[in-house]
Amino acid sequence: MTTAQVVQGATPAWRGGFGRLWSAAVLSRFGDALRTAALPLLAVRLTDDPLAVVAVTACGYVPWLLFGLLGGAVADRVDQRRAMWAVDMARGLLVAAFALAVALGHASIPLLIALAFSLTALQTLFDNAATALLPSVVRPESLGSANARLMTGQQLAGGLLGGPLVPLLLTAGAFLPYAADAVTYLLGAALVASLRIGTPSREPRPPGATLRADIGEGLRQLWRDRALRAICGATLLCNIGMGALIATLVLHVTGWLHAGNAGYAAAMTAYSAGSIAGSFLAQRLAGRLGRLRALLLAGTVQTGALLLLGSVRELAALIAGMLLLGAMGMVWNVNQVTLMQQRAPAAMTGRISAAFRTASTAGAPLGALLGGAAAASLGLNAPALLTAALFAAAVLALIPARSADVSMDEKRGGVTTGPAPG
Repeated sequence: MTTAQVVQGATPAWRGGFGRLWSAAVLSRFGDALRTAALPLLAVRLTDDPLAVVAVTACGYVPWLLFGLLGGAVADRVDQRRAMWAVDMARGLLVAAFALAVALGHASIPLLIALAFSLTALQTLFDNAATALLPSVVRPESLGSANARLMTGQQLAGGLLGGPLVPLLLTAGAFLPYAADAVTYLLGAALVASLRIGTPSREPRPPGATLRADIGEGLRQLWRDRALRAICGATLLCNIGMGALIATLVLHVTGWLHAGNAGYAAAMTAYSAGSIAGSFLAQRLAGRLGRLRALLLAGTVQTGALLLLGSVRELAALIAGMLLLGAMGMVWNVNQVTLMQQRAPAAMTGRISAAFRTASTAGAPLGALLGGAAAASLGLNAPALLTAALFAAAVLALIPARSADVSMDEKRGGVTTGPAPG
């Protein structure tokens, strides 16, 4: 298998389906941001039991651990476009029914937990199908740019627009964030359903092939590809680290820096702004260095930013560190997803995507526990230093695979080829 690389500056055409897919993804992220910000606030109104409140958030992770690999296997078997709009229709109806329950005063903690679990279970199919579908919508040389635009739009919609709008909606009615979320799902379903793309050709499956066998086949393919294996392991380490950092960041800012709520808001704003800036750097760095080397650079810079966060007790250092974390995080995400889409066989993209997403999701709660333990035993700045160590380990994990990389400057007719998986 060869690895297609994207020419620097190649951009996806908004016509031909990408514009509708982008709009559906951004609308969905906007609605998700409204719901995820409103659910904990509703949970606190319904109960003062901390475990019950945490359970609502935890149910946003558990389905990925239970069904993530299964969702990838199903995504590789079905028509991905139809799967996406059907899932969005189901999610829209679920959230609309929940909004009605809230409006009528029938909300309860068990209902919140059931909603969070059901939506995430459906998401395991939707996200893996979306990752596998994108290469069918844009040209190969535009894939990296398409991923950058998708992630930038989602960051703007979810990070900068959705969350801040929740307090305004809640003042008008507790049900409104969920009603708006339902509308975004239904609009997204209509946009995806309107895509006109051919059904991807697939090799006939052997008689008696099972989903379990499909999952095993995808994991073996991931393991055989040296670059993908290294990136998946590095991504897991980074997500453990980010879980540790994010879970304790409010303690770091308010307790160690004594910067208060304003400092915490400044840190999160800096991270979002950095992420948007990073979307413009991702393709440029890949064009100069190649995608794997861009990951190495991003991980190295993030390690330095985390050391700055954990060792310099100044608000300016916090803001600079979060800016760098956000920018290089976007560089990492764009190039990691694009590499995965390029190197994975088309018939296995859903399963390999599922392995990446499951590893990422597993890392966050584990990191949160490690971060809490580090903050309690070693000091409130210890999680940032722990995260720096994990990012450094991720960079080291990538180094053996760097020979599989090819700079996009080393191109032939717009597309370069990398070595076969090792």
